[in-house]
Amino acid sequence: MSGETSPKTVAVVSYITFIGWLISYLFLYPRQKDALGAFHLRQSLGLYICGFVLTLLNRSFASGMMWGVGNIVGVILFVFWLIGLINAINGQHKPLPLVGEYFQRWFRSL
Repeated sequence: MSGETSPKTVAVVSYITFIGWLISYLFLYPRQKDALGAFHLRQSLGLYICGFVLTLLNRSFASGMMWGVGNIVGVILFVFWLIGLINAINGQHKPLPLVGEYFQRWFRSL
């Protein structure tokens, strides 16, 4: 074994919980700096931040209507996560619908 990390590994692991993102960013990505890994680190970080902020908002305003909106947003975030994971597995640089281009701009330093 050469000990090298595949760019696909960095991309896929970044979607496996926030702990996976940290492992990818801190341990895997420095060994194999690649456009695919960086792309998916930015996409998944954006999803995690959106999920965190939306969870805080949902808990702050957890009343009738917001509960339903929170569930819908949760399903949308899950679908975006699944799209990102599939793109990472396939080695594709496809941004997430609606938000992916923003994530690429906001986190371009990664």
